[in-house]
Amino acid sequence: MPNRFIVEADGGSRGNPGPAGYGAVVLDAVTGEALAEAAEYIGTATNNVAEYKGLIAGLEAAHALDPDAEVQVRMDSKLVVEQMSGRWKIKHPDMKPLAARAQRAFPAGRVSYQWIPREKNKHADRLANEAMDAGKAGRQWEPSLSSADRGTTGVAAALEVPAAEPLAEPKAAPVGWAAPADLGAPTTFVLLRHGETALTPEKRFSGSGGSDPELSPAGRRQAEAAAAALAARGTIQAIVTSPMRRCRETAEAIAGRLGLDVRVEEGLREADFGAWEGLTFAEVRERFPADLDAWLASTKAAPTGGGESFATVARRVSLSRDKLLARYAGRTVLLVTHVTPIKTLVRLALGAPPESLFRMELSAASLSAVAYYADGNASLRLLNETSHLR
Repeated sequence: MPNRFIVEADGGSRGNPGPAGYGAVVLDAVTGEALAEAAEYIGTATNNVAEYKGLIAGLEAAHALDPDAEVQVRMDSKLVVEQMSGRWKIKHPDMKPLAARAQRAFPAGRVSYQWIPREKNKHADRLANEAMDAGKAGRQWEPSLSSADRGTTGVAAALEVPAAEPLAEPKAAPVGWAAPADLGAPTTFVLLRHGETALTPEKRFSGSGGSDPELSPAGRRQAEAAAAALAARGTIQAIVTSPMRRCRETAEAIAGRLGLDVRVEEGLREADFGAWEGLTFAEVRERFPADLDAWLASTKAAPTGGGESFATVARRVSLSRDKLLARYAGRTVLLVTHVTPIKTLVRLALGAPPESLFRMELSAASLSAVAYYADGNASLRLLNETSHLR
């Protein structure tokens, strides 16, 4: 019998739009025990954006605990409940990509929605207010009690790590050529950035909150070139992709050449760039200078309009990394994903500071690789390889 979870989620904005945050808790449906919490200050946003963000965080936390569970979502937002239940149309352009992300976060057939009055959603409401209070104080939310005090362990405890502290940083022991032979074969992630879209040559922000563009003709050629190169190497044993269209199209081109199936991993999607989606850096600088400066200065800062901070992406990518390492232990796996997840995996493997995200170049359809050893160490094997495109 599958696990049954209850996700309670909420979001709020002090000004609507104004300083906003969300909170979510995953409960065991039988015992009522709190298994995981999530909360985040998201900058300036509306109530509805914050509520959707809370829903997404709650579903992602439930998915990390058990992707095969049955989930009942309880929220005091009539709008979100009715829209996600399919009874109300989603008309506002800001809500459509958020609803799509929520639908991807957990298989729709195993999720039901129930409206509850505000007084019965106190846990999630408290978390959302804690997140907004933290944002007002210039910091990100962190649990008010330790995981030991809460009695949580395993994945639930890991989900309570503050967003600014990515999970499972590599140990300092020597790796690579110096790794002991008795560790066995490492698990190797070959990291492929998707091929170009129409937005790529124009250097426009293109994350998971935008239009989800397809590969351009140039991008399809790049995908085929990557497929030929990987087929020649003959080492790929499995393919996992971001759910975004450009990655799925790239992965499918390679899977066809290698004769492998493609598995979709939600956590590998690109960051949500909020109101910056589709804009160039110069356009963002002109329209949102203060928000851009904050984003460049801190991984805790989110793009304008409720996008994801790099700290949030790091936590999401870390959870996916650990899940995939457990699933594919000792194998070589192709991960087809985006700039931010790849840079995050590289940064965590190196134990590099957060500002290193801005100091890496990753071309479209480039290959990188990280090997992970049984003792928890990691070794960067390749970065931004593009010889197959020449």
